[in-house]
Amino acid sequence: MSTIINVILSGGVGSRLWPLSRKSKPKQYLPIFEGNTLFELTVKRNQDLVDRTVLVGSEQNKALAAPYLKDVPHDVIAEVLPRNTAAAIAFAAFHAQPEDVLIVTPSDHLIEDMNRYVEAIEQGVVFAKEGYIATFGIRPTRPETGYGYIEHEHHSVLSFREKPNAETARDFLKNGNFLWNSGIFCFKAGVYLEELRRFEPKLYQTAAAAFDHADELVLDEERSKQIPSKSIDYAVLERSELIKVVPANFKWSDMGAFDSLFAYFQEKGYPIDENGNIVVGSTKHTMFVGLTNCMVVNTEDAMLILDRSKAQEVKQIYEQLEKEDSPLVQ
Repeated sequence: MSTIINVILSGGVGSRLWPLSRKSKPKQYLPIFEGNTLFELTVKRNQDLVDRTVLVGSEQNKALAAPYLKDVPHDVIAEVLPRNTAAAIAFAAFHAQPEDVLIVTPSDHLIEDMNRYVEAIEQGVVFAKEGYIATFGIRPTRPETGYGYIEHEHHSVLSFREKPNAETARDFLKNGNFLWNSGIFCFKAGVYLEELRRFEPKLYQTAAAAFDHADELVLDEERSKQIPSKSIDYAVLERSELIKVVPANFKWSDMGAFDSLFAYFQEKGYPIDENGNIVVGSTKHTMFVGLTNCMVVNTEDAMLILDRSKAQEVKQIYEQLEKEDSPLVQ
């Protein structure tokens, strides 16, 4: 009998949410969602749908995740260096039985409307048991430029599209047959590994070697260096004939940038002035003059002043600080 496993990926640092998100405490471990963390919400959301949980992330993530996993059956596969999602998911699949169904979820997404979420996941499990690789597409509510898109016809995928510019995103919304790519997947472990071996034999072989030489599920460092870094999208999804898409209506955000965080705070009644300006991380009285749609983000050692229309560009600040080996990203 197959087991259903929630594979939680927790490897990112949330660079677009700097200075809130740092290497030592990425966005999925920030308790800013009505006192909860995104990682905690991910575990709770899926624990009644699965038999056990497998976390794939860095050793640092292992320690950060521990308090939220103590009450659920789980294993942790620790990566010594990140090799992107195709390899991370392969490690979880190697750790499972071929017939086990994996529900792969990022750890840093905000999802609401559990009834619709459960409905979508159950359809994905049906596809997985039939031998397909299911991906979940969210019906778009705005012409978002920060997400990838899936062009579809019913459950068939016609194409995967990269993050579009504003004009293209508006066209996608108008066409009505494009979904946001949620980064959530469902498939049998053996089906995924067979497709990975078919399309990316080197990635498959090197990931298998790193896993086979793991010490108590801590992956072998030297062998990990040999693994090509590729996303599951490029390695498998865009090439396999086994893909099915589940169009979903649950409320979803990848919380990837401050515009998403602003929308969440706005919905929850966080103080915002009449011009759409907001202060995060400080109780100091702050006034905005001549400014609209701005955010001031305070931490103990840094302050970010942001035009929300430029939210995606915060990553460039993070990358520059990282290049300078600044303690502000640690």
